[in-house]
Amino acid sequence: MQYSQQIQVAITRLDESLFKLRDLIKRGQQQNAIQFMEHGELKDRFDELQNIITISSTGNIGARGTSQTGTL
Repeated sequence: MQYSQQIQVAITRLDESLFKLRDLIKRGQQQNAIQFMEHGELKDRFDELQNIITISSTGNIGARGTSQTGTL
């Protein structure tokens, strides 16, 4: 999957989670909303988006965190 598609899917999922959070708050379920943010779906969606961005910004880093040196 291309980077832009991955980002768009992750943003859409995050948006859906924010809508669910809004709904919890609107219904007065603050404790559930806090759980949703700190340990639930919203945290997972944010982490997913953050991971995509982090991986895309590492550049030419190998699996062990070292630069790709090519032929030595």
